Amino acid sequence: MKKFLGSVLVAGMILNVGVTKLLAIGGASGPISYKPAGNLGAIYMNPYKVAPLTAVILNGGYDVTDVKVSVKGKDNGGIDINYNPSNNQIRLHGGIPIWGLYPEYQNIVEVSYKRDGKAMNETYKIYAPAVYMPGPGNNQISTLPKAEVIKMDNKFKDRLYLLNHIIRASTPNSGQAVWNHPVGGAMEWDNEPYNWIIDANGDIRWYMKADEIRDPSNIYEKGNMMGFQQTDDGALIWGMGQRYMKYDLMGREIFNRRLPLSYIDFSHHIEQTPKGTYLIRVASADEKRKDGKNVRSVRDVIIEVDESGKVVDEWKIYDILDPYRDVNILAMDQGAVCLNVDASKAGQTVSKEDLEDASMPFGDVAGVGVGRNWAHINSVNYDPYDDSIILSVRHQSAVVKIGRDKKIKWILGSPEGWSKEFKKYLLKPIDKDGKKIKCEVNGSKCPGYLNEKGGFDFVWTQHTAYVIPEKSKSHLRHISVFDNGDSRGMEQPALPDMKYSRAVEYIVDEKNMTVKQVWEYGKQRGFDWYSPITSVVEYQPQYDTMFIYSATAGLGKFMIGVGETEPILNEIAYGSDDVKVEIRLKGLGATIGYRALPIDINKAFR
Repeated sequence: MKKFLGSVLVAGMILNVGVTKLLAIGGASGPISYKPAGNLGAIYMNPYKVAPLTAVILNGGYDVTDVKVSVKGKDNGGIDINYNPSNNQIRLHGGIPIWGLYPEYQNIVEVSYKRDGKAMNETYKIYAPAVYMPGPGNNQISTLPKAEVIKMDNKFKDRLYLLNHIIRASTPNSGQAVWNHPVGGAMEWDNEPYNWIIDANGDIRWYMKADEIRDPSNIYEKGNMMGFQQTDDGALIWGMGQRYMKYDLMGREIFNRRLPLSYIDFSHHIEQTPKGTYLIRVASADEKRKDGKNVRSVRDVIIEVDESGKVVDEWKIYDILDPYRDVNILAMDQGAVCLNVDASKAGQTVSKEDLEDASMPFGDVAGVGVGRNWAHINSVNYDPYDDSIILSVRHQSAVVKIGRDKKIKWILGSPEGWSKEFKKYLLKPIDKDGKKIKCEVNGSKCPGYLNEKGGFDFVWTQHTAYVIPEKSKSHLRHISVFDNGDSRGMEQPALPDMKYSRAVEYIVDEKNMTVKQVWEYGKQRGFDWYSPITSVVEYQPQYDTMFIYSATAGLGKFMIGVGETEPILNEIAYGSDDVKVEIRLKGLGATIGYRALPIDINKAFR
């Protein structure tokens, strides 16, 4: 017995010595700490799976404050990206957020900060992998189009631009579903998105790994990503099919919501109002027509939702405008009806007989009546002056302002084809001296309709009608529009290369119901700058410029077999032809430009 107890005692002493050794080297108390990359923690690449050119230098358990970041430009003229993330941003991401890494490159990143109150400076070498996009396998020559900088004023060297493109090649995982019971809608509008950010050298500094958000096999997680805007808190909002969403520039989801069940088919535009609500262009999920048929409508409803997603207002535009006005639809080029590009139909128009055929299908087809694409609203903009909305109604070639009471305030567009009840809302064009301008051929052809300098013209199959609050005073509202130019003068021209697009600014006098054209750009550049579809123009107050993306420049040439689509990005000094920035996107391949916008990196990390 004594021998046994002695053995137990010796074994216990040996075990105790072993435990003491393990504790001394930190092994028995749990996993050992990770090896830090510097004086903080490890580097966490693409922490939210959505933005591969981002990283976080983890705080390593320290209290990290007062951070400054500089992602250094490449040798030989690369551009530094500098920002100072707030202490709240450091807490949010668990360390120092790194944004703007070059792909397939070992980036030099300089950071300064306080670690537990002690000032420190470090330099990191962070490799970011090559850009990956799910390509169509055909009609593609590069992962992303190449941005060729034609002109860049030195004052714009800190500019960052987000580009929103969509694949136009046939892909087997898109457009596989249509709405039924009731029929109609635009469910089949579904293609892979390409979203990326370039610097003033045209170098890629961010892109979205969209397959982390989008799932073409799920009817409620597919659709074209469109309508990108940067909100005041620096995040991005946009929509996609049956959803609308908000993410920060690090790729962190803020919300990703399905549309309220009364509505379907987001596309083109979402924006946040000064009240914090969101205006969203959608369609009706079920509308009873006057002939008793139930249909899903197409791009003709606006809703306003609050921060929690509750619907606080709606505008059913088919109840406000005339869905049977057909004069502009009859004049449109059927080869390019927004993203529905078919070069075999270039220059062709639809006949009135076909348009009035009762057997014409419901759905995403240019036609008349609820359930067809009679309106094609591609932007909705809030006017804080009188709590109203301004719409770009492409298939009516009209910009329309509508109040909270659902009453029309004015219509900017050709007077041709409007029924009597709408004529009182039509703005009358005046010249710079306030004299009435006489327009010929049912009012559709004004001085300036032809490709001469100056004069006045209406908008034609336009995009992005925005008020410019900084220039507007009371009832005198400055409105910017991208006038695409198809159906100009309610006709197709004798030769396709006679077409042109314009960025244009008007002053609308809401008291006297007049409209004056005060600026235009693009007409002088002719067919090369012509964008039959998509595009944007928007005033930039911090630089006092008009930002323009002629997003399908060259598509007209491509459709007649004489060139390629090469979108053109410009910033023009306000009120002039002085080009401060010009970037041309080349090697477009499978993508087609929708919109672009400047990005404020400092806003994103406040």
